[in-house]
Amino acid sequence: MSDRVATPAESTLPNPPARKTAEHLSPNQRAWMRFKKNKPAVIGGWIVIAVVFLAIVWPLFSNPKLASHLPEAMTYGQGTVTDAQFQPPSSAHWFGTDIHGRDLLSRLFHGARISLLVGAVGATVSLIIGVLWGAIAGYVGGRTDSLMMRFVDILYSLPSIIFVIVLFTVFETKLKTRLNGFQSFLEETFKFTFETPLSSQAPMFFLFIGLGAVSWLTMARIVRGQVLSLRGRNFVEASRALGASHARVLFKHILPNVYGIIIVYLTLTVPAIILYESFLSYLGLGIQPPQASWGSLIAEGAQQINPIRIYWWLLVFPGGMLVTTLLALNFVGDGLRDAFDPRGTR
Repeated sequence: MSDRVATPAESTLPNPPARKTAEHLSPNQRAWMRFKKNKPAVIGGWIVIAVVFLAIVWPLFSNPKLASHLPEAMTYGQGTVTDAQFQPPSSAHWFGTDIHGRDLLSRLFHGARISLLVGAVGATVSLIIGVLWGAIAGYVGGRTDSLMMRFVDILYSLPSIIFVIVLFTVFETKLKTRLNGFQSFLEETFKFTFETPLSSQAPMFFLFIGLGAVSWLTMARIVRGQVLSLRGRNFVEASRALGASHARVLFKHILPNVYGIIIVYLTLTVPAIILYESFLSYLGLGIQPPQASWGSLIAEGAQQINPIRIYWWLLVFPGGMLVTTLLALNFVGDGLRDAFDPRGTR
């Protein structure tokens, strides 16, 4: 065994194993480490996970076998009507009741299912159409790029909310007629009856179609700009020289370098679409009773504001749930944007 003592100069050298481990982290691993250090983003992520989890499992709480092990305030069904109209928050109803005596807490988490579903579907449409449109336009370039992006500019010139409202008012009756005809065909062919008419789901289809039609435009522009900056890089030219097809170059070499930005903007698209849905439901053009979303619950609460008495819980709790979820999603999006920034050091 050597008794050699380290010199002062050697003792100040950095730890080689630790430095080697840090240097060999992949870009995604370094991004994850930066994201975990962003406390608002981490807290926002846990809030989003909690809201999504409760929205999924909340209908199970009204099952008699499970309800016997839970507090009474968590066991009401969405449509359970009682004689306790306009009851303020209490031990029996943590968030109070509405005009029909229905538990507001249960309706909030049932409404979360619809609001989050609309946000997820709109973000998926934005992902599929926006990424493909922007990637093809940026990679092909030339006249094709110009024509494709002028189409995007035309859609951008239309006020998005007005565009969706026009779709609702013009095509709602036609869609309801088609859905009723389709329902009659299914009932006659398969000899079964629907519990609720398919025409009652027309507003949901319009939310998917209308919000999806305007949600992909910014995604297409962002992806196009990134593809334009990458298509002339050396690794792309090397792949072409080796005989790779255009599809392989685009999907195997260019788009993987854009995934970070796509994920960031996707997380920022979800709260924007949820806000659109809430606004349309508030105007009465979205989800219709007895279904509920956060926007329709806020609209119901606003209707109960009068000079005689204000049932504050009908407005505060749906609005608070909406604001909290939107803030959490925005914090997550900002955290991902900072984490995937290649120039970020923290």
